[in-house]
Amino acid sequence: MAQRLQISPSYLNLIERNQRPVTARVVVQLISEFAFDPRELAADAAVGGLDGLVRRLNDERFADLAIDREEADEFLSASPQIAAAFARLYDTARGDARDEEDPLTAARREVERWRNHFADLDHAAEALSDEMRLSRGEIAVALAERLRDKHQLSVRILPREVMPSARRRLDLHARQVQLAEMLAPESRAFELALQLAVLEQREAIAQLVAGASFADNSARELLARHLESYFAAALTMPYGRFLRACEATGYDLPVLQRRFGVSFEQLAHRLTTLQRVGQRGLPFFMLRIDRAGQVSKRFLGASGAVFLESDHTCPLWCASRAFERAGEMLVQTVALAETGAGPSHWVCLAQAGSGDPQARFAVVLGVDAALAGDLAFARGVALARHAAVPIGPGCRRCHVIDCPQRSLPPRGARLTFDRVQRSAVPFPFEGAR
Repeated sequence: MAQRLQISPSYLNLIERNQRPVTARVVVQLISEFAFDPRELAADAAVGGLDGLVRRLNDERFADLAIDREEADEFLSASPQIAAAFARLYDTARGDARDEEDPLTAARREVERWRNHFADLDHAAEALSDEMRLSRGEIAVALAERLRDKHQLSVRILPREVMPSARRRLDLHARQVQLAEMLAPESRAFELALQLAVLEQREAIAQLVAGASFADNSARELLARHLESYFAAALTMPYGRFLRACEATGYDLPVLQRRFGVSFEQLAHRLTTLQRVGQRGLPFFMLRIDRAGQVSKRFLGASGAVFLESDHTCPLWCASRAFERAGEMLVQTVALAETGAGPSHWVCLAQAGSGDPQARFAVVLGVDAALAGDLAFARGVALARHAAVPIGPGCRRCHVIDCPQRSLPPRGARLTFDRVQRSAVPFPFEGAR
C-alpha cells in the first residue's frame, strides 16, 4: 500500500494512527489507486475515528445493546455520513460539542488522539539525554549543569517560608531556577527537566498546540503543560533505554523507579507513552483519583480502556483501597462486563502517596491481563478471568447484579420490589443491561 501511495511505510503507519495528516497528494493517490471516496475522510474526522465512535456508543444509555467494537467499525465503514450525523446529535445532546467542551476534557481528547505518544518530542528528548549523558551519575546534577552552561541559570533551593505554595520559580533578574526545599529528590529533578522543556522545546510544543485548533485558551495552556511534562519524562526516562529496561526487568516497577530516579506517578505516566513505531512497549493506562473517587488524571494511551471514561470509579477496585494502605503497591486482577468495546480483563496496580495527607492521591496503572503473564508484578497473581474481581464503571453505569457495594441503581434499569422478602442487595433490578 505504501508503494502504491508513493510514501514510506513508517509515514503510512503514522497516518493510520492519526499522527500525521492525509495530504492532498496522498488523497489523490488514494482516489487513483483504490477508488477511494474522499468524502469519507471528512465524516471520519467529524466522528473522531473508530475510537471516537466507540466512546460515544459506550454511553450508559446504550449499555443494554451490547454494541461491540466490530459493529461500530462496520457502521463507520458502511455509513460514514450517518455515523457523523449520530456523533453530531450525540455531542449536542450531551453538551459535548468541541466548542462547548470544558478545557480539561478538550485537552485530554487531543492527547488521546495522539495516544499520548508524541514522537518528535521523544526523539528530541532522547538526543538531549545522550548529549548530556544522563545515564551517568545524578540526573539533577546534569540538568543543573545544562541550565548553567546553556542558559546561564543557577539552581537554588529556597526554604518553605520563602516558597510556601510554589514548586518552582524562574527568576530571570537573579538568573535562578528556584526550587522548594520540600520537594523530594525525584521531584526536584523532574522540575529541572520541566524548566528545560519550557526553555528548549517552546517552538515544538507551540506547533503541536497550534495543530489542535482549540477555541479556548485554557485548553491550549493545559495541552502545553502536558507536553512540557511529556518532554521532561522523556528526558529523564529516554525512550530506547527505558524500554530496554522495562523488557529486561519484566516491567519491575520498583526497580525501574530506582534505576531512573522517578516516582511511581512519573513512571506510570511514562508507561502510557511507549508507542514508537517498530519499538512499542505494552499498552498501559494510567488514572489518578482523590479520596472521593474523582478523576484528576486519565491517560488511556493505546490500552483501549474505555471503562475509564466514567466520572466515577468502582469501590471494589484496588484504587479505592489504596488510601487505606498508603505507600504500598496493591495488585489486583479485575474483570468488567464484556461489551466488545475494548479489553475487559485487566491487571491493575494502585499506590497512594504517603506524603502530604492534605493532598493525597492514588495512582492506578493497568494492562490487559492477556499481556501480563510474564510481568514481574503479576508473579503469584491469579490471572484467570474467573479469579478476577468483578468491577464496574461506577454505579450509575454498572449493571452487575447482586453487588452489595452498590450505592445507586444503574441508569435505565427497571427496579424490582418484593413485598414478601427484603433483598440483601440495595436497588435490585431486572436483568443485566
